[in-house]
Amino acid sequence: MKDISNQQQSVDLLQQLGLKEYEARCMVALARLPKGTAKEISEISEVPRTRVYDAIRVLETKGLVEIQHSNPQQFRTVPIKEAAETLRQEYESRTETLAEAMAAIEPAESNGGDEGITHEVWALSGTTAITNRTQQLIDAAGREIVLIIGRDEVVTDKLLDQLQQALDTGLDVLVGTQTEDIREQIAEALPDAEVFVSGLEWLDSSPLEVDDDTTISRLLLIDKNTILVSSVHETDTGGIETEKAVFGRGFDNGIVVIARRLMATGLPPRHDPDTTVED
Repeated sequence: MKDISNQQQSVDLLQQLGLKEYEARCMVALARLPKGTAKEISEISEVPRTRVYDAIRVLETKGLVEIQHSNPQQFRTVPIKEAAETLRQEYESRTETLAEAMAAIEPAESNGGDEGITHEVWALSGTTAITNRTQQLIDAAGREIVLIIGRDEVVTDKLLDQLQQALDTGLDVLVGTQTEDIREQIAEALPDAEVFVSGLEWLDSSPLEVDDDTTISRLLLIDKNTILVSSVHETDTGGIETEKAVFGRGFDNGIVVIARRLMATGLPPRHDPDTTVED
């Protein structure tokens, strides 16, 4: 069962990387053989034999399959690591071309306009998308970054590198964690940051909801102006459903004051920029 699952997962991933279904199935079939004829590939992949040749031609064009011109013809995949690298480069090339093309699109005229909008709130789904938005917001910070980490998975080498770069440019960086172990890990990686154990125990779950499996993944406040809050919901099997977030910018009222003070819960008063300590 596990082998079948791996095969199907491989087919699905190859399709996500741009291959059509028959091409992906032939590719996976060849990965199981040192080499094979169209008949053997058809039997393993369940792709009609007449369609195998079309799929193989595409795979050869992409540099994923080699052909031996014997009678009958023999086919084999390039080494798996080489194939993965070829697909990665093609995928990156496509995404770069996409970014350039979309950036060059002429904007359409808007009938509404947003001249009167002082703040805005948006929703976003998916851990990758939320991580990317978090990184973009941190990169755009000009004065202060306040980050509360609700789940250990949020802490990555890239995040730590970003925060260190912010410190190197003179920004104030405050990081709250849920455990002392994570606090020590981040404090060691970012000795110039203010790192503390957050006093927001309810980030793990709500005391008002007995069956509430939703936990806060991250809280981010940039320059006392831009806020991002993300959460995840754990399934009965311990897995995680899609991470969801809301983020907004342009706030200039009491919401930011409340959020800033709330996020600083657990930070020693002498380190809290919102607290004035008299000599």
